[in-house]
Amino acid sequence: MNAKICQRLGFGAARIAILISLSIMGYLLFYIISNGAGIISWDFLTKPPTSGMTAGGIFPAIVGTLLLVTLAIAISLPLGLMSAIYLVEYSSRESRFVRLVNSAIYNLNGVPSIVFGLFGLAFFVKFLGFGTSLLSASLTLSLMILPTVIVTSVEALKSVPEHFREASLALGATKGQTIIKIVLPASFPGIITGAILGVGRAAGETAPILFTGAVFYMRGLPTSLLDPVMALPYHLFVLATEHPNISKVAPIQYGTALVLLILVLLISLTAAVIRYWYRSRRRW
Repeated sequence: MNAKICQRLGFGAARIAILISLSIMGYLLFYIISNGAGIISWDFLTKPPTSGMTAGGIFPAIVGTLLLVTLAIAISLPLGLMSAIYLVEYSSRESRFVRLVNSAIYNLNGVPSIVFGLFGLAFFVKFLGFGTSLLSASLTLSLMILPTVIVTSVEALKSVPEHFREASLALGATKGQTIIKIVLPASFPGIITGAILGVGRAAGETAPILFTGAVFYMRGLPTSLLDPVMALPYHLFVLATEHPNISKVAPIQYGTALVLLILVLLISLTAAVIRYWYRSRRRW
């Protein structure tokens, strides 16, 4: 009887915690949507800001965010996947070196984003001479989300049953062929999950791009990797903290926040659709 009571109390506490979390999230979403939906228009989405950011749109910030996220995941995903393949398929999982690497990865995953921003400023902007640019910001973001990509990729590779590998090797396939033809396709949905988490974090971070590539205003879009870039998180940060007339730009703040939420949601939904389509085609 005591065990049953404890179980019911545990499930009840879990339900209450979920309800509280959903209520808070729902209230925040309702607040942002109710305050930002009124300013959303075609001009707001397709025109640059004007009149000291009190009019116009946020098109350069939208494009800049997409460029930053695309370059960051394009850099971090191959590196993270190759690192995960080495840790799971080639290294001894009980060795001291692997334990040290895993410890470093998990520690880096908890480092505050501002630390990555300062590192990007010191290394990419100053030492390598890339300056305040799209390249510096993308490289900084890729380093920030790299631990997440590695961890999720490692777990995805570990989830592939060992007899898949044994059957492939028994048929005469090499280690590399087994990884490419059997292991990676089977773990692809989990890898995509890591990419989704990385994209979501990269799109919403302000601190890593604060010192490395983001600017408050640009007349046009970046034409090269060494040009600075506008981004939705930084644009929202400046509107909320540094604009001289905060009350006048309040609708633009909420509209920018709403567009950022929708953008992250669309990216996540696209990746989820790709993952579902891939799973439906491959039945292991």
